[in-house]
Amino acid sequence: MKRKVSVLGSTGSIGRMTLEILELYPEKFEVLALSAGENISLLIEQIEKFKPLYVSVKNKEKADFLKEISKKLNFKILYGMEGICEIASLEDADIVVSAISGIDGFLPTYSAVKAGKRILLANKESLVMGGELIKKEMEKSSSALIPVDSEHNALFQLIEKRNRG
Repeated sequence: MKRKVSVLGSTGSIGRMTLEILELYPEKFEVLALSAGENISLLIEQIEKFKPLYVSVKNKEKADFLKEISKKLNFKILYGMEGICEIASLEDADIVVSAISGIDGFLPTYSAVKAGKRILLANKESLVMGGELIKKEMEKSSSALIPVDSEHNALFQLIEKRNRG
């Protein structure tokens, strides 16, 4: 059975790398949802290639721009922080890649944790800014948090070591 993946920040460097990897294993992974901020032309290419069921963009203007494409390719358009958080917590998602840079990545990551998702985290601000909140929520949920680059992994290991004594 294929694992369904939501990629938050799909047009950024980590999002693009994630999609390249997913593309290598079509028998194992399916892109369920994509979110992007500014690079709508790249997002359209990604939509055409991966055919997600959900797409979230930064604002209503960008969502309106995608309306015709959504009718043709049959995906639901969401926008704003609410839209990204919805994608982060989709019931059907097995894995959420949190690759939105800066503090904008915190709420979607927190939403994914609350929904009990397996999260591949590429956003250190989520841990720096809300590590205690995320930790408390993880204790209540079945969520798993996996840092995806060396800097985040080092931070994660420091937090884990501190928690163990």
